[in-house]
Amino acid sequence: MCWACDNPDRPDSEYFDHLRGLIRQYGWAVQTVEGEGLHPPWAYTIGLTEHDAPELVVSGMEPREAGALLNDMACHLLHSSGFEVGEQLQLEAGPLLEVVAVAQPAVHLIFAVELCGPFIRAQQLVHADERGGWPWDRGYRGNQRVLGPRGPS
Repeated sequence: MCWACDNPDRPDSEYFDHLRGLIRQYGWAVQTVEGEGLHPPWAYTIGLTEHDAPELVVSGMEPREAGALLNDMACHLLHSSGFEVGEQLQLEAGPLLEVVAVAQPAVHLIFAVELCGPFIRAQQLVHADERGGWPWDRGYRGNQRVLGPRGPS
């Protein structure tokens, strides 16, 4: 369940205060969004903008897996020169990823916009399926939305 569903009588400002606390403590927070219907679950960071970095997004993963991936990648992002669009990343434990620029971050990262402003940047960590196929490949076996055009590979 989402915070608003679990706390229908409490104002959204309490949730934003909670997110601000996480960002102060850890440098960012992870927001998960439950999938519904044809839309898969997805998750994104909030607060990387404050480090002059793009927010990160992942789609089609269960919340716990998505949160772990985003936390690992956010930590790496803040201690590196960043990720290039089109770059493929092979994780030690996890899926092969390709970085895609999110075309309209303000449309998809509502809470990040609320806390960081409307001009946020975002990169999606698109993951390959168990056979190494991508959402843009014929025969892809996964369920994720790609939120921008694929970059140079």
